[in-house]
Amino acid sequence: MRVLITAGGTSEKIDDVRSITNHSTGKLGSLIAEAFLTHDVTIDYVTTATTLRPASDKVNIHEIAGTQELADTLQNLLQQQPYDAVIHSMAVSDFTPEKSLSQEDFLTKINQLIARQQPLTAEDLTVLTEDTAAKENKISSNTDHLFLILKKTPKVIQQIKQLQPATILVGFKLLVDVSKEELVDVARHSLIKNQADYVLANDLTSIHHGQHVGYFINKEGTIIGEATSKEAIAQLIVKTLLDTL
Repeated sequence: MRVLITAGGTSEKIDDVRSITNHSTGKLGSLIAEAFLTHDVTIDYVTTATTLRPASDKVNIHEIAGTQELADTLQNLLQQQPYDAVIHSMAVSDFTPEKSLSQEDFLTKINQLIARQQPLTAEDLTVLTEDTAAKENKISSNTDHLFLILKKTPKVIQQIKQLQPATILVGFKLLVDVSKEELVDVARHSLIKNQADYVLANDLTSIHHGQHVGYFINKEGTIIGEATSKEAIAQLIVKTLLDTL
């Protein structure tokens, strides 16, 4: 059996010394890999430089940084060999930096738009991202305010089933401070949109002091398991996939 696991969190480059990232440690992905390693499973493990990872010669580490690098790596792996399952636990950035502006440059461009004396449209805002000089390797700190323009990243999970329709895909949906009913409902919609076979729904407010509440939902939208720690979630996911396969 061969599985592909993504874990950790992407880091989106602002310049050569700064980036935007998230707080994912990669622990859950590492626990899932370790649970698989008690069986005859080969693992391709896509993660970042600073996150936790399992230590085993049965785990092939593929290190990435940003969302585009993640997308490229997954495409290469999925085109090279078939996987029985893909567990996409990585916290992927929804946005990536497109342009930074000093306070002076930002005000200049905004005033250019205001001078047109007509309602602004999305197309008008492209003036903010126009390159007026070569991109800096390190953004100057000589400004009272720095304006950062972000653009949407591609939905990496949606390319998985396109490249390997037969693989069993496990997605994850994280919300913050919502009811169980809303969390499960959003997770079900996510499952359909991403063509996943299972989704693990969890709420950030229930992740603390060793506790991690998660609801495991199948493609019919039914909650087939519930766990209250990362270790239990990992065991639940792995047992379900092994039973299915």
